[in-house]
Amino acid sequence: MSSAESQQAGGKGDRSGPEAGRMQGHWLFAKLGKRILRPGGRLLTARLLEQAKPASSDDIVELGPGVGATAEVLLRSNPHTYRGVDPNPEGRDAVKDILRRHPDAEYVVADAQDTGLPDASADLVVGEAMLTIQSQEAKHAIVAEAARLLRPGGRYAMHEMAWLPDFTDEERETARKELSRIIKVGARPLTLEGWTELLAAHGLAAEWHDRAPLHLLEPRRLISDEGLWGALRFWRNARRLPGARDRLKAMRQGFQLQGRLMGGIVILARKTAEPADG
Repeated sequence: MSSAESQQAGGKGDRSGPEAGRMQGHWLFAKLGKRILRPGGRLLTARLLEQAKPASSDDIVELGPGVGATAEVLLRSNPHTYRGVDPNPEGRDAVKDILRRHPDAEYVVADAQDTGLPDASADLVVGEAMLTIQSQEAKHAIVAEAARLLRPGGRYAMHEMAWLPDFTDEERETARKELSRIIKVGARPLTLEGWTELLAAHGLAAEWHDRAPLHLLEPRRLISDEGLWGALRFWRNARRLPGARDRLKAMRQGFQLQGRLMGGIVILARKTAEPADG
C-alpha cells in the first residue's frame, strides 16, 4: 500500500492519542503478537495451500509475507527456491529469522507491483491480505505482476476479502467506509465474480475458491489461529499497551457488524488463459 493510500485511510494522518489508536489494524495485531493477519484465518490459508500443493520442485514467490506465518508453511515443502517480496519494514526481521534456516530462501525489498524478478521465474505465487486494500488500478498492477512471474501452468494463490451476495451497492459502500475507518486502511473488497474477472484479465483462470467469516477477533478464531497460549499472550499485551483494549473492542464490534456483508475468501488460479483483453 502506498503512503498516500495509508494517509487517506487514516493510518498516518492522525498523530494524536495513543499509538494503538493510530496504527493500521494489521500492524497493531502484529505488535501485540498476532502472527495470523489474514481475514479468513489460519484454517482458510491452510485450505488454500492444500489446493496449491507447494512442492520441492517449485520456485515460490510470496507477495507481502507479513510476519512470516505463511512463509513457514510454504518452506516446509522444501521448495527449490522461495522469495518473499515486501517493501515494508514492519515484519521484516521476523521473516528474515525464518528464512535464515533455509539456504534457498531470499527476502526481496520491493513493491508487489514491480518486484524486479525475472519473467516466468515462479511456479507458485502467493499473495494474502494485500489486494483488498488497493485501488482497482493497483489491484490490476499487482495481479499483472504475479502473472508475469508465473510460468505457463503456474498457480496463483490469493487470500483476500469478498462481498457476500444479496446486498446493494449502497449497503456495501457504507460497510466499506466504516471498516476502513475502524482498521485505518482503505478496504476495497470485490465480489467473487469481481475477483475472478480481475484474474482473468491477466490470463489467470480461477479453479477453486472457499470462504470464511470475518472472525479475526472472536475468541474461538484467536485460539485457532494463535493457539491458547498465543491468544492469552495477545490479550495480555493488549492490556499493557495504552489504548489497545479500546481499539480492539471497536474493531471487534466493527468486524461483527460489517462481517454480515463480507468475509475472507481464498482463490486458486492457474496461468492457462490468454488475458481477457488480449
